[in-house]
Amino acid sequence: MTILDETYTLANGVEIPKLGLGTWFIDDDQVAEAVRAAVQIGYRNIDTAQAYGNERGVGEGVRTAGVPRGELFVSTKLAAEIKDHGQAVDAIDESLEKLGIEYIDLMLIHSPQPWDDFRGGDYAEGNREAWRALEEAHQVGKIRSIGVSNFQQRDLENILRGAAVVPHVNQLLVHAGNTPSQLLDHCEDKRILVEAYSPIAHGAILQNAEVQAMAEKYGVSVPQLCIRYTLQLGTVSLPKTANPAHMRANAEVDFEISNDDMDTLRGLRDVDYGEHRAFPVYSGK
Repeated sequence: MTILDETYTLANGVEIPKLGLGTWFIDDDQVAEAVRAAVQIGYRNIDTAQAYGNERGVGEGVRTAGVPRGELFVSTKLAAEIKDHGQAVDAIDESLEKLGIEYIDLMLIHSPQPWDDFRGGDYAEGNREAWRALEEAHQVGKIRSIGVSNFQQRDLENILRGAAVVPHVNQLLVHAGNTPSQLLDHCEDKRILVEAYSPIAHGAILQNAEVQAMAEKYGVSVPQLCIRYTLQLGTVSLPKTANPAHMRANAEVDFEISNDDMDTLRGLRDVDYGEHRAFPVYSGK
């Protein structure tokens, strides 16, 4: 049994594979091939979003991957700009249509604010309206589990004030060098599973001498150490790649980081995202 066979159980009893394939930056005309390659390697958890512009290709990959639909866990995300019940209802149906599948395993509100006002204004009411649309789709079986992404504690508390369903998931930027420990603890207290996106980070973390030395000690690559770190934090790890060799390597994480080394990685502050700093989630807001 490898990490690709291991799952967490969400608060509503739905099982989610611990390691997934992120598809951000994989073009719509290339992503079906990437999904098929990942499934052949053993991945069962595929993550996309309306904002990635590749739902059609992801759906094609899922439908042509050669395994039963029920074996795959497909996630997507409601565009961050949608803060309205009616628009959210329409967008959920659009995602189902683009993916070409009968149900979505997990759908998230991509951000508590639109990207052009990330960590800016007050969208509390809009988030509750979007959440209501997700709850309704969940209730009728269009979506098996629902959650949020990039939500801070105050954003979660806002949703919970009017929610019939506590978010099953909060997908967050989590990696060695950026570990939001208080938020992770809060989510755990609320039985909200955290998914770690960009677990390998960007830029400087790959050249960080301390992290390199630690990876060498375990006889693994820096990306493998970083993925293992997020798994040992109790999160789903979502490294993104279209390269089958990297997919294989990312799943070769059958080793244990010691408690002392986990503490070192947890305390690390290394958030040089290089060219990715242009994206809101990496801007340091």
